[in-house]
Amino acid sequence: MDNTTLKGQAALVTGSDSGIGKGVALELAKAGARLVINYAHNHDAADEVVKEITDAGGEAYAHQCDVSHEGEVQAMFQEMYKRYGTIDILVNNSGLQKDSKFIDMTLDQWNTVISVNLTGQFLCAREAAREFIRRGVVEGVSKAAGKIICMSSVHEVIPWGGHVNYATSKGGIMMLMKSMAQELASHKIRVNAIGPGAIQTPINKEAWDTPEALDKLLTLIPYNRIGQPDDIGKLAAWLASDESDYITGVTIFADGGMTLYPGFADNG
Repeated sequence: MDNTTLKGQAALVTGSDSGIGKGVALELAKAGARLVINYAHNHDAADEVVKEITDAGGEAYAHQCDVSHEGEVQAMFQEMYKRYGTIDILVNNSGLQKDSKFIDMTLDQWNTVISVNLTGQFLCAREAAREFIRRGVVEGVSKAAGKIICMSSVHEVIPWGGHVNYATSKGGIMMLMKSMAQELASHKIRVNAIGPGAIQTPINKEAWDTPEALDKLLTLIPYNRIGQPDDIGKLAAWLASDESDYITGVTIFADGGMTLYPGFADNG
């Protein structure tokens, strides 16, 4: 493992069998945290993440859970408490897309995305906050009683036609995060969000899989490169550490400048 900034802390990263979640889990493990690798369907992929962490000297196990189901979420937390005793870090990462033109979008497409992307974050954060308040600050472990990191998106501020359900879920995450941060700060609980831009993961493979697609994507990114999962993972590890102890209630965008609206770079 690379460092010990999170040594002795237990972390749950939802949707950490691939993509951004996997990148976050690996970086938290490098910083010394014990991990729960949550996955919805791909058991083999989750086991591979666990193996990568344990082969490097870390501690992790995999747990299947659909974060939109309250009972499954509560069971996942109870299993974590049996194994690790508590939770110190929650990274609310699980998310999906069900894209459609607005006028063609079905209620099922809407409900599925809102249930996983937004309700799932509420359910997991509520369980974590209950434990943080019960346990309080543990001297020598962290200055905070607990840390919640919500995975949002540049689309909490950038509208996205054809993805109304997804953009709405991310806008909801922004206000969920801020409202939780406001309410929980007196308990020494920090709540923040990360807003990734274009990150090279399976969820957006069509946007970078060919040179032509990548060139088109890069017109939206002033920094002129696509992001990688460890770009987000390193930021999450910092936000979970005492180095960011005075930060709560904010979204930090890691997007290569996408939120700078590059179409206006030449005066619009």
